[in-house]
Amino acid sequence: MDIFGVLTLIGGLALFLYGMNTMGQGLEKLSGSRLEKILEKLTSNPIKSVALGALVTAVIQSSSATTVMVVGFVNSGIMKLSQAVGVIMGANIGTTITSWLLSLTGIESSNVFIQLLKPTSFTPILAIIGIFMIMMTKSSRKKDIGSILVGFTVLMFGMDMMSGAVEPLAQNESFREIITMFSNPLLGIVAGAVLTAILQSSSASVGMLQALCDTGAVTYGLAVPIIMGQNIGTCVTALLSCMGANKNAKRAALVHLYFNLIGTILFMVIFYTVNALHPLDFVDDTAGQVGIAVIHSVFNVFATLVLLPFGKWLEKLACLTIRDKESDEKEPVRNEFQILDPRFLATPSVALEQCRQAAAKMAECARDTLRLSISLMSEYNEQDAERVAQNEEIVDNYEDKLGSYLLNLGSKSLTVSESQTVNMLLHCISDFERIADHAVNIKGCALEMHEKELFFSKKAMNEIRIFSEAVNEILTTAVNAFENNDITTAKSVEPLEEVVDSLSGEIRDRHIRRLRKGKCTIEMGFVLTDLVTNFERVADHCSNIAVCIIQINSNSFDTHSYLNVLKSEDNAEFREKIAKYSEKYMLP
Repeated sequence: MDIFGVLTLIGGLALFLYGMNTMGQGLEKLSGSRLEKILEKLTSNPIKSVALGALVTAVIQSSSATTVMVVGFVNSGIMKLSQAVGVIMGANIGTTITSWLLSLTGIESSNVFIQLLKPTSFTPILAIIGIFMIMMTKSSRKKDIGSILVGFTVLMFGMDMMSGAVEPLAQNESFREIITMFSNPLLGIVAGAVLTAILQSSSASVGMLQALCDTGAVTYGLAVPIIMGQNIGTCVTALLSCMGANKNAKRAALVHLYFNLIGTILFMVIFYTVNALHPLDFVDDTAGQVGIAVIHSVFNVFATLVLLPFGKWLEKLACLTIRDKESDEKEPVRNEFQILDPRFLATPSVALEQCRQAAAKMAECARDTLRLSISLMSEYNEQDAERVAQNEEIVDNYEDKLGSYLLNLGSKSLTVSESQTVNMLLHCISDFERIADHAVNIKGCALEMHEKELFFSKKAMNEIRIFSEAVNEILTTAVNAFENNDITTAKSVEPLEEVVDSLSGEIRDRHIRRLRKGKCTIEMGFVLTDLVTNFERVADHCSNIAVCIIQINSNSFDTHSYLNVLKSEDNAEFREKIAKYSEKYMLP
C-alpha cells in the first residue's frame, strides 16, 4: 500500500465516523424525548431492561452513548444500579446492528436483484432523497429523516473506501506476517481493545475489521480475539464519563467493564477448549464481513444469556471494587439538580427532557411558595415564613443552574422544535423566579402587619381573600399549562389576568373610599398597596408564561400582535371567559 492508499484509508475512516455520527444524531432527533420515556419504563425485570437497552442502542447506533446515558441516570438517581445492569447488557446486543448493516457491502453476485442489496447500488438514491428532504422541506421531522439517509450513505461509502484501500494488501506478504501476529489470543484482544479505545466506538473498529476481510488475510481464528478486545475497548468511554460522578455511577461503568471482561474470558475458554478437543474446521478459513457480524452478535448474545442470571453478582463485584466508607450515609440525599447531569448534553433530546423535569419542579416550588406566603396574611408564623425564604433560594438556584444548563444545551445540534423549547424554558424560568420573589414580598407585608400588630377590616380581609383565590387559580393554571405543554389550558390564563387587573383597580378604589371615611389608616393603605401590586405582578408573569407556551406551539413570536387579536372585540370566546371569571371572583 502506497501513501495514496493510506490517505484513502484514512479518508474512508473519516467518512465512516462522520456518517455514523450524522445517522446517529438524526435517529436521536427523530426519536426525541421518547428515549427518556423508554428508559423511564424500566422495572426490576432484567429481561425487559435488556430489551430496552438493545432498543435504545439500535436507535442511536452507539453502545457507548447508551452506557454514558445510563451512568448519567444512575448519577442523578433516576435509575438504580440494579436496573442499569440489564440496560448495559442490552446495549452490547443493540450495537451489533451496525455490523450487520456494514456486512451488506460485502455482497457479491451476478444477479441484478442481489446486487441491488449492495449499499453502493442503492445508497446514491438514498443520498439524493436525503439531500432533497434537508434542503427543500421545512418540517424538522423530514429533515431528520434526510440526515439519517445521508448519514447512512456517507457511512457506507466510507466503508467501501476502506475496503478498496486495503485490497492491495491482499498480495502483500509483509502485511500477512504482521496480521498473523494477532492470531495470538492475548495480542488480538489487546489490539482490538486499543483500537476501539482510540476510536471510541466498537462499531467503527468492527467496521475496520470487516474492511480488512477484503484482503483475505483475516481468518476466523484471528477475528475472534480481536472482536473480544473490541468489546472491552468500548468500555473506555463509560469509564471516562464516570469521572466526577457518584459511587453508583462509577459502579455502573465498572459493571460494563466486568460484563465484557468476564464474557470474554468465558467465551475464549470455551472456544479454545472446544477447538483443542475437537478442531473447528472454520477457524483457519478466511473471514467474511457477514462472518464478523455473526461472531460479534454471537459473543454479545452469549455473554448476556450467561451473565444475566448473575446480574446481582456483577453489581456486588462493582460494589466491592468501589466500597462505601463508614462515614457514607446509607441513603444519600438526592440533590434536586442532579438530573441536570452534563453527560446528558451528549444526547440533547434526553438533556432537554431533564430540563423539562427540572423546570416543572421549579414551577411547583414557586407555586407552593406563593401559596404559603399568602397564608401568612391571615395567620403569621415563623416556621412558614422561614420556609418561604428557603423555597425562594431554591427557586433562585434553579434559575441559575437550569439557565446555565439550557445555554449549554442551546449550543448543541438541536432540531427547530428543540431550540424553540429551550427558548421557551429560558423565558419561563425567569418568570417563575420573579413569582418566588413576589412571594417573599408578600411575606414581608405579613411580617410588617405581625410586628406592628396591624389588622385589615373584616370587609378588606374578605376582598383580599377573593383576590388571593384568583391569583392562586391563575398561577395553578399557568403551572399546569407549562408542565403539560397544554395550549388549551394556557388560553385560560389571559382572561383571568384581565379579571385580576380589574380586581386590583377595584380594591384600590374601595380602599380610597374607606380612607376618606376614616375606616382605614394610611399605614394599612401602604401594606394593601404593596400586597395588591405583588398580586398583580404575579398575574402578569403567569400571562407571560401562557403566551410563551402558545407562541412556541403555534410558531408565532409577535406577542403584541397576538394579544391584540386575543383581546379584540370580535373574540367572543375570550369575552365569555372573562365574564365567567368576573362572576366567580366578584367582590361583595
